Amino acid sequence: MPEPFPALVDLDLRLVQCFTVVAEHQHFGRAAEALRTTQPSLSRQIQRLEQQLGVRLLDRTTRGSELTDAGEVFLPLATGLLRSATEAMARTRAAARPAGITIGYTKGLLVTDAVRAMRRRHPDAEIHTRLLAWNDSRSALLEHRVDAVVTRLPFPTDRLRVTVLYDEPRVLVVSRDHRLAGKESVTLDDIADEPLPHVRQSDALLNAYWRIDPRPDGRPAPEGPQVEALEDKHELIAAGRAVAIGPPLDPATGLHPSLTTVPLHGVEPSQVVLATRAGDRNRLVTGLRKIADAVLTGAGRPVSPPPLDEIPARTVR
Repeated sequence: MPEPFPALVDLDLRLVQCFTVVAEHQHFGRAAEALRTTQPSLSRQIQRLEQQLGVRLLDRTTRGSELTDAGEVFLPLATGLLRSATEAMARTRAAARPAGITIGYTKGLLVTDAVRAMRRRHPDAEIHTRLLAWNDSRSALLEHRVDAVVTRLPFPTDRLRVTVLYDEPRVLVVSRDHRLAGKESVTLDDIADEPLPHVRQSDALLNAYWRIDPRPDGRPAPEGPQVEALEDKHELIAAGRAVAIGPPLDPATGLHPSLTTVPLHGVEPSQVVLATRAGDRNRLVTGLRKIADAVLTGAGRPVSPPPLDEIPARTVR
């Protein structure tokens, strides 16, 4: 006999989302601001969720809020529930729409040539682009907000298919009046004692990679201030309080006017990649992989694409 259908679950996903935001910020006021609601309203929503579950999830403290034991158990389940709901909506909507693809990209990288080639080859398809935060590539793919992303490694690649497009040298970002500004090149020895900031919300893998921490000789990278966003990091560097390691920046779009870059020798280059969901059979995604490999050869260096039926395949990691 088939298993009986489980009893209906009375669980409001909007309340679940509110809980995850409060758990992330550990503060009702900051969470309410992020959700664009009031603190009393958010408190009532959390109370409703606790009533639905029959347990207390959060305790208020003098510093904000903290998870109860039940809240600690519920948080990863709630996150997975929201991710599954988002994916279910995206896949259902995609099945009802005409063929289309959304191509994501992160700041400082160009996808124009690939988008133009895709529109020439698939004139009836809906082809969109979307600028993503520098640390949002994986989430945007798995949540079906985009179908492909042109971005930089490193980030966790499980459940993804990643194609390396080209290598990109890493550079040192300093203020224009820094002692190293204007040098032809520098090495890690030149910045052995220079503080490098942490981006608070960044993945540990990303922080370690761009700080080169630990250094090749095993020493930790010098500690620097913690910042909330990339723009805050640039302000610290401009004030002379830190330096940073990053990709080449376009002065017209990506560089603070008080900053400059110096080539950094002796470190491996970063890699610009095209990432898609593993197992995605969308014909437009398959076509984009071939086109991107042929025409996306480096930011700011557009090339004339070869005939589309002659675009070669490339090794995929």
